[in-house]
Amino acid sequence: MPPERGISEQDYLAFKNRVLADLIQQLDSKFLDTSDAANLRLRVEALVEQKIHEDKLPYSRSVRLALVTEIADELLGYGPIESALRDPTISEIMVNGPKMIYVERNGKLELTKIQFRDDSHVRQIIDRIVTPLGRRIDESSPMVDARLPDGSRVNAIIPPLALDGPTLTIRKFGKHKLTAEDLVQFGAVTLQMMTFLSACVHIKLNILVSGGTGSGKTTLLNVLSGFIPDGERIVTVEDAAELRLQKPHVVRLESRPANIEGRGEIKIRDLVRNCLRMRPDRIVVGECRGGESLDMLQAMNTGHDGSITTLHANTPRDCLARLETMVMMAGMDLPARAIREQIASAIHLIVQVTRLSDGSRKVTSITEVQGMEGQMVTLQDLFTFRQTGVGENGCVQGRMEPTGLVPKFMPRFEAAGINMPSEIFGSRGGR
Repeated sequence: MPPERGISEQDYLAFKNRVLADLIQQLDSKFLDTSDAANLRLRVEALVEQKIHEDKLPYSRSVRLALVTEIADELLGYGPIESALRDPTISEIMVNGPKMIYVERNGKLELTKIQFRDDSHVRQIIDRIVTPLGRRIDESSPMVDARLPDGSRVNAIIPPLALDGPTLTIRKFGKHKLTAEDLVQFGAVTLQMMTFLSACVHIKLNILVSGGTGSGKTTLLNVLSGFIPDGERIVTVEDAAELRLQKPHVVRLESRPANIEGRGEIKIRDLVRNCLRMRPDRIVVGECRGGESLDMLQAMNTGHDGSITTLHANTPRDCLARLETMVMMAGMDLPARAIREQIASAIHLIVQVTRLSDGSRKVTSITEVQGMEGQMVTLQDLFTFRQTGVGENGCVQGRMEPTGLVPKFMPRFEAAGINMPSEIFGSRGGR
């Protein structure tokens, strides 16, 4: 898209595609494969300027810069979406076919003017993302999860499963690693809640971070892991590695899909089992989605306290129901009561995160798992977010407040030498 008036978009795109084709013929493939991106971009800029000069085109400096950037992005980056990847205000990019690209900005979706040439152009960019990772996408394997070098999460799905053309979704990771102080400043959590969560990580409680898609589960998991003492050995297990734990002793494990012959698949469950043999002080599973939940619970129940994981659920009660369902996926044919007893003894805390209607993300409850009562796992809210209304600009209004109830594990704070006053829970003393 030309950056100023008076230039036909059609002529601009035609010239850009012609220059791009000429450059591809001139540049050696080995030159394009080099990792020296800075020198590559300089070479591309020189060739583009030369071509404009030869054709005696009256393009202004701003149009020339746009042209150079777009062509360099096409050759060296991820094509039309490269500008969105560079934009710090964009948190997600959704390519719904070549002509319909949405982004999420400040929690809201918006349609962009970004376009690909056609379906094959989208496929080319998808291949550019997944091939260096040893992943593949074709008709026999039309779905793939991957990640960009900066850790951003990528999902791609192509026809025949995607009916309207190749679809690409990128969950960006910001360059600035969010801290506990940032979450407090953004209003995602109160200082009292974060102080409490920090102490819970320190005394090695097992924590589930629950929330819907895009609610901020991984961000909170990264923040919580920052409270783990530096002297502990952490083993992370993920489908596509995206956790960025700023700790000195971290071992990262990533699952692997089957190869083209259908062999070599390594599942999350295999990695969870293996990490038990790696002498971990903490096990951090990026997300529980299936039978690995049983192995995770068993690890929590056999001396691996302080483990943290996430799963998709809308409320703490839904979180336990989904966890129970996923344990059943392990194929062990355990009775429901046995599963619930495992859950009640393994999980100490559920932290619920929610993306609200205005796009903001908040910790909406911190809930203690107290144990079993009959056939049910009993829960007790310690902190909750109470919505009081919606402002004129659509901003959700409300406040986070303690419930006045004190957790059963308070003695563990005392044993660890942590002063946790009951006033932090809104209580004036005692239970």
